[in-house]
Amino acid sequence: MYFNAAETENRIAKVKEILKKNGLDAAFVYFDELNVANGWYLTGWCPQFEKGAVLVPVNGEPILLGGPESQPFALMSSAIKNTYCFPVFMVPEEEYPNATIIDFKQLNEELKASGTVIKKLGLVGTEALPYQVYDQLAKGFAGIEIVDFTKEYEALRIVKSAWELECMQQATHMSDLAYDAMRAKIAPGVYEYQIAAAGEAVCRDAGASSFAYGTMVGSGKRSNAVVPTASDKQLEAGELVLFGIAPRYKGYTATFGDTLPVSGEYTQIQRDGMMWLRDVLQLTKSMLRPGVSGKEIDEKGRAYFEEKEIMKYLVCPFAHTIGLMEAEAPFFGPNSEDILKPGMAVMVDVSFFGHPQLNGARIETGYIITENGCVPFSKKMDDYFSKDL
Repeated sequence: MYFNAAETENRIAKVKEILKKNGLDAAFVYFDELNVANGWYLTGWCPQFEKGAVLVPVNGEPILLGGPESQPFALMSSAIKNTYCFPVFMVPEEEYPNATIIDFKQLNEELKASGTVIKKLGLVGTEALPYQVYDQLAKGFAGIEIVDFTKEYEALRIVKSAWELECMQQATHMSDLAYDAMRAKIAPGVYEYQIAAAGEAVCRDAGASSFAYGTMVGSGKRSNAVVPTASDKQLEAGELVLFGIAPRYKGYTATFGDTLPVSGEYTQIQRDGMMWLRDVLQLTKSMLRPGVSGKEIDEKGRAYFEEKEIMKYLVCPFAHTIGLMEAEAPFFGPNSEDILKPGMAVMVDVSFFGHPQLNGARIETGYIITENGCVPFSKKMDDYFSKDL
């Protein structure tokens, strides 16, 4: 199982607490295979092929809403077992003659019959919620007030529990193994997908539940793609190759990023470029302590990029949090007022793209914010990026 029963119970209690605080009768938490985190947070599970939601009444037990293909899977693997099937969550045009399928109007009537009256409903995941789901939900619960509850809900996920950090540490162990396997595969003539396969195999063998993004391998000009998934391009001597992987353990993610010379040795300009990234990683890491704002985290690295005259190649700020998703809010850019707190998990992710000689390059590793500063998820990668090339 990918959930922890005590964690789940505590999370549902916290959701109900913020529902009461906001004067809401229930939360409707949408999720699917791409937008997995909010639903996984309560279930330790995600449907395949179909979409779903968790309905959390302020009084009463939570209900898992989905489709008939996912229902048996949910009964085996989800922390929430009370399930209902809806046409709007099913594979379009598929038929399930033996399934019990209801609509939101019927659900509303059943809830009322059991004493749960919803007058004000908070939606979670509105940036991804399909119009058809919203439309049918609003019609089925006609007359109620529907508000966006995403920000309040997702704030529960920002500071990690000890169990969450343990899961992320296990995922980090997998990413460390993958780094060695992927690095060993780099050579002229190797296909990008072979490097990805080497990393994914060791992660799966070590217990990865899934991957938070398509494994990145981009060589030569393909490294300009920012997040290039591995292709059938062969590596060429003299190029750089950008690579990274994001294994999940019990749903929680770790990752690394690096950019290496295909031929085994950097040229002087390649070495200079990679040292720019290492310098900014160290500057950014030095700001990782409680009480520091996102814009303060960003400031030193941005000044360094200005000094080296490479600001026009900057696409992404230098730090973001990580958890059920590889990159999740808060993001620490030049306008961020978000404040670091103990228990946050932060990736330092330094990159540039579109350089006329170097193309794209990235280095990335993660840290846990503590009362006194930060500690690395991966001592191996932290030590590696602290050294001169």
